[in-house]
Amino acid sequence: MKLTFIGADHEVTGSCHLLQACGKNILVDCGMEQGPNLYENQEIPVPPPEIDYVLLTHAHIDHSGLLPLLVKNGFKGGIVTTFATSDLCNVMLRDSAHIQEFEAEWRNRKGKRAGQPEIEPLYTVQDAIDAIALFEPCDYNQKIELSEGIWIRFTDVGHLLGSASIEVWITEGEIQKKIVFSGDIGNLDQPIIKDPIPTKEADYVVIESTYGDRIHSEEKPDYVGEFTRILNETFAKGGNVVIPSFAVGRTQELLYFIREIKEKHLVKVNPDFEVYVDSPLAIEATNIFGKNMRGCFDEDAMTLVNQGINPLKFDGLKVAVTSDESKLINMEEKPKVIISASGMCDAGRIRHHLKHNLWRPECTILFVGYQAVGTLGRKLIEGVTEVKLFGETIEVKASIESLKGISGHADQRGLLAWLKGFDTPLEHVFVVHGEDEVTDHFAELVTKEIGCPAFAPYSGGQVDLAENVIITEGIPVPIQKKKPAARKADSVFARLVAAGRLLMDVIYQNEGLANKDCAKFEAQILNLAEKWKRVKD
Repeated sequence: MKLTFIGADHEVTGSCHLLQACGKNILVDCGMEQGPNLYENQEIPVPPPEIDYVLLTHAHIDHSGLLPLLVKNGFKGGIVTTFATSDLCNVMLRDSAHIQEFEAEWRNRKGKRAGQPEIEPLYTVQDAIDAIALFEPCDYNQKIELSEGIWIRFTDVGHLLGSASIEVWITEGEIQKKIVFSGDIGNLDQPIIKDPIPTKEADYVVIESTYGDRIHSEEKPDYVGEFTRILNETFAKGGNVVIPSFAVGRTQELLYFIREIKEKHLVKVNPDFEVYVDSPLAIEATNIFGKNMRGCFDEDAMTLVNQGINPLKFDGLKVAVTSDESKLINMEEKPKVIISASGMCDAGRIRHHLKHNLWRPECTILFVGYQAVGTLGRKLIEGVTEVKLFGETIEVKASIESLKGISGHADQRGLLAWLKGFDTPLEHVFVVHGEDEVTDHFAELVTKEIGCPAFAPYSGGQVDLAENVIITEGIPVPIQKKKPAARKADSVFARLVAAGRLLMDVIYQNEGLANKDCAKFEAQILNLAEKWKRVKD
């Protein structure tokens, strides 16, 4: 009865834990690392064909993104998760695979000219499809016998549609233990989805600590009031409100707010304004939210549903699937709202909308999520006066606003409150999924506030659950940092790759185009490729 920590240990992304009990090897999450990393992750100490199950807390790529790779390497077991998470992974893993294929294709084209060996994508779309075929969705609160001696249950934890903490009951001979994996714990009073539901009993808890050192404002944010102010001020000037937004979760929250704003007639100038969702992934995700209303929506949202109202739809809502539909949005002169990905502005269609609107003083760029250091979104929030988009210098004259307070993660108080919801004494708490120093700090706080031992393992850390003994806390292996010149080159190349991803998106969106137009499109791409090939040569 052993637990090994693999990923998101003293780091925020790449969640992965290996539970070995009753002769079974069980992964809890299999996430991809995203953004800067401090430490090397240890390899999963079991070959993929010998892993029996994956238990998945939710669909975000930092928890699910390596499932196709696991399948590619021979995993054939079941992936157990909630119905909503299964639905979201169906689109998100395919989307991730498209990115992997494109990046490999781009690097191979570059490497071939330098005489370098060809590399394979991390995984392919077919690998993603094969992974999706292994999903075994279940309902919340359904106690399931996973195998002899092991039972599991998923409980809504209010972070994302379908997100869950996972209870695992283990019986080996005379020894019985229960371990709970928190997943990502949601913030209170989020729109649409329910608040986190506490779990009452456990011997051990693995808990995230993303915001383990932060406190959200005690004053409940007035999202609708602030959003309304921005809409009224912008429309009065005759401008557009452009919103860079993450496709899953945040876009649906915005639609929820806008429906209420329209219903209450809060916008006085241009009250019949149109709203364009220009992100194929966001459109698919919104449909999945609609499919899973009754199992996942909170009381306020369900009150609307029971009245025959779809909380995510309203008059004037329009979607853009193809690139031609996306281009037409900015040809419409009437003031409007444009919601598009990516949320940090480093890739995707949002960059086209910024090109058309950033230079216009009557427009507003509204940020509704965290902007990482180095991203275009962060630069705009910090007051940059000009940016380059598609090789063109664009002056920043639009108003730059942020909708404060929107967060999908519980803060320090929320994490502690969830832990205090257990009625039984905890034998040990293991702190993961947080920044390096935050995990240690939060572990100390747990010991002080909850009164039980807590520690933050490094990758490779192991615990004997039968005896409550730490076998090893793991050894931190720092990632070797590149020299500044190399980092700068990588950053420039990353932007080029992002532009290439956008081109691939456009190609896929034009499937079914007339043969004549396809041939014209192909010729333009080949001409561009030939031009840059000559430059390189």
